[in-house]
Amino acid sequence: MQKIIKRRSIELQPQFDDSLHPLLQRIYGVRGVQQQYELQYQLAQLHKPNFKGLQEAVALLADAVVAQAKIIIVGDFDADGATSSALAVLALRAMGLQNVDFLVPNRFEYGYGLTPEIVAVAAMQQPDLIITVDNGISSIEGVQAARDLGIAVIVTDHHLPGNELPDADAIVNPNQPGCEFPSKNLAGVGVIFYVMNALRAELRQMGWFTESGIAEPNMASFLDLVALGTVADVVPLDHNNRILVSQGLQRIRAGVARPGIKALLEIAGKSAQKVVASDFGFALGPRLNAAGRLDDMSLGIQCLMCESESLAREMAMQMDDLNRDRKSIETGMQQEAMGMLQKVLNADEKSLPWGVCLFDETWHQGVIGILASRIKDKYHRPTIVFADAGEGQIKGSARSIQGFHIRDALDAIAARHPELLQKFGGHAMAAGMSLTLENFPAFTKAFDEEVRRQLTQDDLSPLVLSDGALQEQDFNLTLAQQLREAGPWGQHFPEPIFDGEFFLVQQKILGEKHLKMTLGVDSQGQQLVDAIAFNVDVKLWPNTQAKKVKVAYRLDINEFRGNKTVQLMVDYIEAI
Repeated sequence: MQKIIKRRSIELQPQFDDSLHPLLQRIYGVRGVQQQYELQYQLAQLHKPNFKGLQEAVALLADAVVAQAKIIIVGDFDADGATSSALAVLALRAMGLQNVDFLVPNRFEYGYGLTPEIVAVAAMQQPDLIITVDNGISSIEGVQAARDLGIAVIVTDHHLPGNELPDADAIVNPNQPGCEFPSKNLAGVGVIFYVMNALRAELRQMGWFTESGIAEPNMASFLDLVALGTVADVVPLDHNNRILVSQGLQRIRAGVARPGIKALLEIAGKSAQKVVASDFGFALGPRLNAAGRLDDMSLGIQCLMCESESLAREMAMQMDDLNRDRKSIETGMQQEAMGMLQKVLNADEKSLPWGVCLFDETWHQGVIGILASRIKDKYHRPTIVFADAGEGQIKGSARSIQGFHIRDALDAIAARHPELLQKFGGHAMAAGMSLTLENFPAFTKAFDEEVRRQLTQDDLSPLVLSDGALQEQDFNLTLAQQLREAGPWGQHFPEPIFDGEFFLVQQKILGEKHLKMTLGVDSQGQQLVDAIAFNVDVKLWPNTQAKKVKVAYRLDINEFRGNKTVQLMVDYIEAI
């Protein structure tokens, strides 16, 4: 699919120090950074914890610690849920609570969130308090089931609430009505980090640590978990989240990461000293998520909590094996899904739905989210992929494109067709839902109608937002290193992409589907630079007829046997 390259523009002129490279000034400016302080990432600059419900939550937690109550953490089965669960357990133990454990629902048995069924499992351990992390804001029935059993509940979450809130003892969620915390983009792990930080302050004021002879935990020691969960959950990297991620990256590079994170980096072939934010999303996150997708996220949480480097490495290897299995399953599902859509395109190219819904009874529940993302990327339209959930039920995982808020769209569909959706939740770019197989055709129609109601034909054309063209003198290692260190880059604060036209000097396929190129930068094509485009269409490339190419790319560094060279990481290529 041909993409449109559009160059970013600055709406307001930012105020930066003259020492900052002019190119970086422009890059930051188009990302909405207006002041120099927004590029400073000290912990002291984090927003103050003015969360609605925080005081109530901390009071309950402080009483529980002092009374040595039994607490169970109930998390989600993704990377954000895993890091949130690990952080909550480790922090409470570090503060002197002896009886705390976690429980993560198996997605195939209990589904998402604090359901009445998972409360029944938790109740077997006779807890005094349940804390949800990265879930709970939509768990109306589950929270009530816990309270009916005399179990107190604290909900910590970041997902958008529905019309009704659970009747919990305390709710901490920046997105709940009436919460004045300025950053609404915290991941679940960011929320529980703030809660645990406030709990430490409360226990300090009570004299708990002195009286108990317990050393105050250094909350910064959990920032590697916060950084991993924040990036892996693809939440927008506003200034507050960039502080959390930057601080976590610094700890990992300094060699003080938790053994589980070190092991995941090692198994992924990444250097801890050179780790960047994108490694969380593309290397660590998928391996951690594989445990929750195919097996049980308890493995991932145990790995993150592990104190033994050898045991952590063993668990990381298990997750790596699961990730390989996930890739194999995904490949088969992707071929089937693309085949379905190709039949539609062959019949009539204009008949492809604006909102894509696909279902196959053999598809794996744990992989449908990735498949939805792949289809969304290829066809650039909101996509929901469903899998069989048994007893006439199907579960869907949705991924969206810019300009279409998927959770709000589901809310609109539920308002117009209250009989279709049984439950749903999520945020702007991703969501999950359940419905009956019988309602699948009607829902498919309603979803396509909602997409057409909100979007235009132009919105379905994939867009590459570029930071402009680089000059000949810009293709150097110094600038490439500055760009790498100028992050952390991520959602809503994207890594710089440039565009330009180059002479295509050499081209060959590596590893079956990756195009390795040598490009001529200057007007004579004599200044050469290496480039690579991953997962190209091998029906189109190599293209022996092409003498010049238009590319969108990132300026990067290739390291091989100790030698560093500039390399362009090509996101889009077109023969001209």
